[in-house]
Amino acid sequence: MNITAVAYALAAAALFGMSTPMAKALVGVVDPWLLAGLFYLGSGVGLSVLHTALGRWRPASEAPLARRDIPWLAGAILSGGVAGPILLLIGLTKTEGTTASLLLTMEGVATALIAWFAFRENFDRRIALGMALIVAGAMVLAWQDEPGFAGILGPLLIVGACVAWGIDNNLTRKVALADPLQIAMIKGLVAGPVSLGLAFANGATLPATHSVIAALVVGFLGYGVSLVLFVVALRHLGTARTGAYFSTAPFLGTAVAIPLLHEPLSLQLLAAGVLMGAGVWLHLTERHTHEHEHEVIEHTHRHMHDDHHRHAHDAADPPSEPHSHRHVHVRLRHAHPHVPDAHHRHVH
Repeated sequence: MNITAVAYALAAAALFGMSTPMAKALVGVVDPWLLAGLFYLGSGVGLSVLHTALGRWRPASEAPLARRDIPWLAGAILSGGVAGPILLLIGLTKTEGTTASLLLTMEGVATALIAWFAFRENFDRRIALGMALIVAGAMVLAWQDEPGFAGILGPLLIVGACVAWGIDNNLTRKVALADPLQIAMIKGLVAGPVSLGLAFANGATLPATHSVIAALVVGFLGYGVSLVLFVVALRHLGTARTGAYFSTAPFLGTAVAIPLLHEPLSLQLLAAGVLMGAGVWLHLTERHTHEHEHEVIEHTHRHMHDDHHRHAHDAADPPSEPHSHRHVHVRLRHAHPHVPDAHHRHVH
């Protein structure tokens, strides 16, 4: 297991998890559509400033986005940058922050199911059981005393946001070998203005300056920096496993929501947390090893010369490591613990 990649995934989860109760606090004074736009605008502008500031010192070891990446990135922006945040923030107007935070664990479920059945990423009984427990916890949270459709509309909208982000995560995996800072920056700079345009067309007006600044900061950290870390984890852990680690986000969000929003710690919340926690634990403790064969593949990404990168260099290739250049992987058969990262997408 790549411990550094796990740390990136957990850090991404922490930043996003804390953004949910902050969003709940802001959605009371800012139109949900407008708030979604401000979040991603803050992400895009903040990462642009960071990209420029780091440009002189940041090593040129990341591969830039290629033309073939554009359709995958466009789909990710539409599903995760526009639809997901709008569904979440409208859902937050009808749902308590603690409940919403734990329901976001469903993003990991949606991510994994799409990865397994649409993109053929491998899974086993342990992972499937973990997902079943997470779903059970979400069902406990979705149960409301209010009868009829109105009582479950908020949770349904939040689950819809999780599905949108699950699609986004799987599409982003297709471009995860490219520069993560560039990916997250473009996503914010496109999704932010699109959502703002939809909000203004729907009659929204800008709130007080301090609310705008707060939204931009939350967006930069919870949606921008978090996404950069998530993309790095994606390339090393695979989509479903990264989604499982990211499922820890709601627990931190819930912990923040209770004191920040003065919401009660109910028996329903505790029961859902236990079920979801058990499901996440099964994912975090999974180990997968067997003899497998690497097919011949040619691609470009940031790498070092480890057991999977023993290729020859020519004069045009960068000498220092880590570096990025187009290289070929020869056929290789061996056994070691691994996850479905960019180099382990073999058939089981």
